[in-house]
Amino acid sequence: MEEEAQIQVPRVKLGGQGLEVSRLGFGCGSLSGILNAPLSFETGCLLIREAFQRVITFFDTADIYGDNHHNEIMIGKALKELPREKIQLATKFGFTISKEGQFGVKGSPSYVRKCCEDSLKHLQVDYIDLYYQHRVDVSVPIEETMGELKKLVEEGKIRYVGLSEVSADTIRRAHAVHPITALQMEYSFWTREIEDTIIPLCRELGIGIVAYSPLGHGFFGGKAVVESLPQESLLGVHPRFSQENLEKNKPLYTRISDLAAKHSCTAPQLALAWLLHQGNDVVPIPGTTKLENLETNIKSLEVKLKEEDLKEICEAVPIDQVAGEREVGIISKYDWKFADTPLK
Repeated sequence: MEEEAQIQVPRVKLGGQGLEVSRLGFGCGSLSGILNAPLSFETGCLLIREAFQRVITFFDTADIYGDNHHNEIMIGKALKELPREKIQLATKFGFTISKEGQFGVKGSPSYVRKCCEDSLKHLQVDYIDLYYQHRVDVSVPIEETMGELKKLVEEGKIRYVGLSEVSADTIRRAHAVHPITALQMEYSFWTREIEDTIIPLCRELGIGIVAYSPLGHGFFGGKAVVESLPQESLLGVHPRFSQENLEKNKPLYTRISDLAAKHSCTAPQLALAWLLHQGNDVVPIPGTTKLENLETNIKSLEVKLKEEDLKEICEAVPIDQVAGEREVGIISKYDWKFADTPLK
């Protein structure tokens, strides 16, 4: 245990505005029950503190994670026991849920400000390091949303601006209003569509890439998920985890597991190592509810891959052989490909 805790997590610059984060982040959403039962505040805070002790300083949450800001409140409690100046805290706004449980998105300036004030209160902090628009409101020109985010930066309430699941046109227009520090996108073995246009654009503009669901919503996290979905998991409604598609996708896991053995690591370590080798501007944010998984994730930093290894890995998971859409139906309409906004 002591030896594992001594692994050094390097730091990298995220984007071109000066934000520096740990090479591996921590996605906090799972602590409030997305793919599993939610953890208690005490247990969740303990895991966050353990991650910090292992030199992970980049923590990612959102106002929609858990009921009544459950996740933000948990993170806030954990931060009270950690040196705030050493933490890079990211949260998001944009999703709305009606009383009937219907999802929507909102990006009006007044809503941006309200969400930021609410997040500051629930997190119990004076500022947010990186504030993302979680999904784009295609009824509001991105310039209006970004204009309010720029004001929040000027007021010191947020330090850097991020976007999530946005199109190339929206990225360019947003970046013209105020520099975008990071783009958060789903990126993993079986979700690589952003490699063609979005990643090159980010590199052209100096925008960092934060990879969410780097283990494919847990598919590449271990055999247990592939064989049987965790109880209380929302994966039961995810297209790639339907009984028919899961059976079609299992061979992909087997190939990755075999390649991991070749590299003397586990499947999740290979999945994270592959992402880490895509460039220092790509920062994965795996989430977990277990300390042993956290330690496994950190050890991915020790896995070294050559160009031929990266090619072999991609060939093991051909995108055209992945069964099922990458998004749940109700969320799929907010895919980055449909995230253009009207001109101002």
